[in-house]
Amino acid sequence: MADAVEQNGHAENGDVPEIELIIRASTIDGRRKGACLFCQEYFMELYLLAELKTISLKVTTVDMQKPPPDFRTNFEATPPPILIDRGMAILENEKIERHIMKSVPGGHNLFVQDKEVATLIENLYTKFKMYVRKFESPDTKESQQPLLSHLERINDFLGKRATRFLTGDTMSCFDCELMPRLQHIRIGAKAFRKFEIPTTFTHLWNYMANMYELEAFIQSCPADQDIISHIKNQLGLKTTARIELETPVYTTAIPVLAES
Repeated sequence: MADAVEQNGHAENGDVPEIELIIRASTIDGRRKGACLFCQEYFMELYLLAELKTISLKVTTVDMQKPPPDFRTNFEATPPPILIDRGMAILENEKIERHIMKSVPGGHNLFVQDKEVATLIENLYTKFKMYVRKFESPDTKESQQPLLSHLERINDFLGKRATRFLTGDTMSCFDCELMPRLQHIRIGAKAFRKFEIPTTFTHLWNYMANMYELEAFIQSCPADQDIISHIKNQLGLKTTARIELETPVYTTAIPVLAES
């Protein structure tokens, strides 16, 4: 169907269902993974289930600037993510999430109930976008404070819980939602505002370090340049950087942390 196909064949038992996830391709080269947050979130969830061998996962990238004829025939102008489970296509984000939770084998284990965590990570990306939209104006402590304060709350929460992930020592849907957004903030805020997550947020950085060790994140993570391109296109920003000509870079190194 698409220009590029990635196969994750963890499941060898013919009895397990094959799930196909169609995700947006890079807006730079039209082939590698793009930086759609929902695409990465569902990719991570399904990858975790494939590692447990409850499903076999196939991930397909589609260049929405030049969608192939069979994609247009089947889905018209519907943008990814699109989940296909045993011939049935699920097209809307909320329906995809509900389907993973209720119909994909093992999916219910990812969807834990935790109102405190749900409230904690809500609106983080909105604050990031509000901050970056002003990238041509002077960067002041006042302009970065809403984002900085929210990151600090997450850092303090992680310190209080003292668990590897948000809800415990195993991953949940909340981690698959938060970490792609943290990566966008790490890459995008630096590119557009020269903002970096403070090294004093040691609990947050340790959390990110744990996520960087997971194949579910590594395999689903877009290149830095694709994150920058996605944010630029989404928010209508203009930059002079020639990221289209750069070799793809994937930033996963952890800075030297300040004393906590």
